[in-house]
Amino acid sequence: MSVAKTLVTFALAGALVGAIGASVVVPPVLSWYNATGAIAPGKSVETLCNVPELIRYATRRLLLGQMIGAGVGAAGAVALGVLYTRRRS
Repeated sequence: MSVAKTLVTFALAGALVGAIGASVVVPPVLSWYNATGAIAPGKSVETLCNVPELIRYATRRLLLGQMIGAGVGAAGAVALGVLYTRRRS
């Protein structure tokens, strides 16, 4: 049971670190990646934006980035946890 507890602890810590890292990295990437007015595909570039659509778009992308970061962090931490438990035993 102690091995499972160690791996879960590593996974949760890795997920937290990954989500925090994504919260720092994703907003600048979103601003760099998206061209002005290219929020809704197939529409022409507009000078004014639809604010509710913009907020939904940015929030969805940020949350997706955080989920990916948490998943990558958890997977990496579980791999480190496996190495840690193998060395310990």
